[in-house]
Amino acid sequence: MRSAKDFFAPLAVGAPTPLREVPVRPSRMIHFIDPGSERMAAKVPELVGAVDVLLGNLEDAVRGDRKEAARDGLVAIARATDFGRHTQLWTRVNALDSPWVLDDLTTLVAQVGDRLDVVMVPKVQGPEDIHYVDRLLAQLEARAGVPRPILVHAILETARGVANVEAIAGASPRMQGISLGPADLAADRRMKTTRVGGGHPGYLVREDPVGGDVMGPRATSQQDLWHYTIARMVDACAMHGILPYYGPFGDIADVVACEDQFRNAFLLGCVGAWTLHPSQIAIAKRVFSPSAEDVAHARRVKEAMGDGTGAVMLDGRMEDDASLKQCLVILELAERLSQNDAELAELYAVRPPTPDPRARA
Repeated sequence: MRSAKDFFAPLAVGAPTPLREVPVRPSRMIHFIDPGSERMAAKVPELVGAVDVLLGNLEDAVRGDRKEAARDGLVAIARATDFGRHTQLWTRVNALDSPWVLDDLTTLVAQVGDRLDVVMVPKVQGPEDIHYVDRLLAQLEARAGVPRPILVHAILETARGVANVEAIAGASPRMQGISLGPADLAADRRMKTTRVGGGHPGYLVREDPVGGDVMGPRATSQQDLWHYTIARMVDACAMHGILPYYGPFGDIADVVACEDQFRNAFLLGCVGAWTLHPSQIAIAKRVFSPSAEDVAHARRVKEAMGDGTGAVMLDGRMEDDASLKQCLVILELAERLSQNDAELAELYAVRPPTPDPRARA
């Protein structure tokens, strides 16, 4: 049993000291690219500043005979690109039971560990998977002289992972967040859907028959297959001070349903989602940024509540301490997003601070 006093001690001699809090930077969209594709690599400069997170994908979407090319492509992108203050560089490595993951981690940390913000680990089954990656990263950071810890992001895509989500979220100070991986999770649970995220027309509720006429017209409402899992993931992340994300929405053409799914996740507490196509970037930016109306209302409640005690009536609604706490969540998010986005700062009537040119990208 490891003492709690040792939890924030480096796991290798010479490794950087673990962080005590997750750096909360905007990550409304985690935009996936195949770094081994010359066409996608050529688009990286225009994506920098346009996306909060650029992720070089080395896992499922990359064929086995192209794994090395994708890894080398990510190294080249990381070395050649100035990501500035507003875009983070992440990677999704191969699964821990694959023949490629060890080379993924050793190569990336040794060659571009000082530029890599987060390593996304797929198919995490339990805290033991995070413990393995945690120790290995510490050893590699120490050998490469990486000055700050590379963080870890887990993908929740197995039934065992969902059962262990609280332990996964608290497994290491490196834990940055968790994403829902609906397609692999659906297969592992033996769910009867072939969709990548989103709802299903067969998963519905139907209103009771009118006058006992079971064959008469009855309204139906499609339900959310992922509500339980997202809510459980959000609770686990909130408990451990890390960040929850919705994963992929596979139907690229259905931008309406994509926006609905992203908004459901946002309302439940997620801070962002994966974007697989440029059309989804604007959706994620819009959905995971609070509306100007919500920000204005939250500011009015804060001003009306004064010292935060008691209760007030505002526009016919009672606002009290709990209301204020909800509003502070919206205001904190608006303030944070405004630091990187002048348009949002103007929309929210927030004056962004003067950028520090010494700030790390």
